[in-house]
Amino acid sequence: MSKHGTLFAMTRAMAIGTRLEIDSAGDVTSSALHVASPTITARTPRRDRRSPVRRRARRAASEQRDDVVSTSLTVPALDSYATVVVAFSGGKDSLAFLLHLIEAGVPRERIELWHHDVDGREGSDLMDWPCTRAYCQTVADALGVRLYFSWKVGGFEREMLRDGVRTAPTRFEVLGGAVVEVGGVRGGSGTRRRFPQVSADLKVRWCSAYLKIDVGSTAIRNQERFRRARTLIVSGERAQESPARAKYQVFEPDRADGRTTRHERHVDRWRPVHGWTEKQVWAIIERHCINPHPAYRLGWGRVSCAACIFGGSAQWASLARLAPAKFERVATYEEQFGVTIQRKRSVRQLAVIGNPYAWDEADARAALSIAFDEPAILTPSTWRLPRGAYGESCGPS
Repeated sequence: MSKHGTLFAMTRAMAIGTRLEIDSAGDVTSSALHVASPTITARTPRRDRRSPVRRRARRAASEQRDDVVSTSLTVPALDSYATVVVAFSGGKDSLAFLLHLIEAGVPRERIELWHHDVDGREGSDLMDWPCTRAYCQTVADALGVRLYFSWKVGGFEREMLRDGVRTAPTRFEVLGGAVVEVGGVRGGSGTRRRFPQVSADLKVRWCSAYLKIDVGSTAIRNQERFRRARTLIVSGERAQESPARAKYQVFEPDRADGRTTRHERHVDRWRPVHGWTEKQVWAIIERHCINPHPAYRLGWGRVSCAACIFGGSAQWASLARLAPAKFERVATYEEQFGVTIQRKRSVRQLAVIGNPYAWDEADARAALSIAFDEPAILTPSTWRLPRGAYGESCGPS
């Protein structure tokens, strides 16, 4: 069987609950599903510091192994979930696992794309790509799936400038289009006055925790429709990205899980492309002829924020040329705080030693526009691998 045939067979098996085996000739065969117990490796016991609720959730998940297809890839029984929430950044990895779900036969009416607006919606435009919100909406419309936005009030900039005050409330869209606001009225006051630091530790790399992870969990916990229901959160971390991400579990209870509480909120987290290479990611995008985010066409190898704290010298040099006002605001904040994003150099120093990418002006205009006027789905003859593919990714360590 060809490599493409093998991949297709594994994808279909995911939806119908079969075990796949590869015989000596390299062909894929299937057998009835047999749920195996997880492998246990002896180790020195250590104190479990998780909360009682999370410990109960972990135990409940381990006892409910019938929810998971036991193959070389950990795959949940997709049709057992009422809602499949896709953490959709608009980048290549989130595109890949969205298309993966569609290929697996998950009904599109059960898929929801959730995009977290990093800059919020109160006027700040410090960090993100101007086109990202419109790009995500265009893709969602073209693929026939719903898209919901969520954000922390004031976004990245307000959280960074916090000085003796509480963190801001969270806002999120719900069914019917209404926006709900929760939080921001309890908890202690705090001060940041610095950018997130380049680290795998989310306590210091607070942008991921406060502007994405917490925002998503808040939206799950504060909607009645997720109570007494099974929800699957799907995200796009890949082991190839970093040693820290290589250690992530492919399938586990999500932090918003509350299956053992009175709300009976069953929420699992699945990382379907965790074992994928970048080549596999671009292959599925090409197969569906999806128009990649304009930032990839400019030369960026990873689409998160335009001013992502993980950016290398080439990215900072490129941002200084592409969006000088945005770059200047970041550089000025570093100087005001007296603390740089990266420990050894300021963004000004990084931009000086970096070589900016080469791009077409049309692509620059597309990336810097708040609209996205291109088709989300191209034709096989017009789809092209973007400049940034296989380039400098500069992601979490």
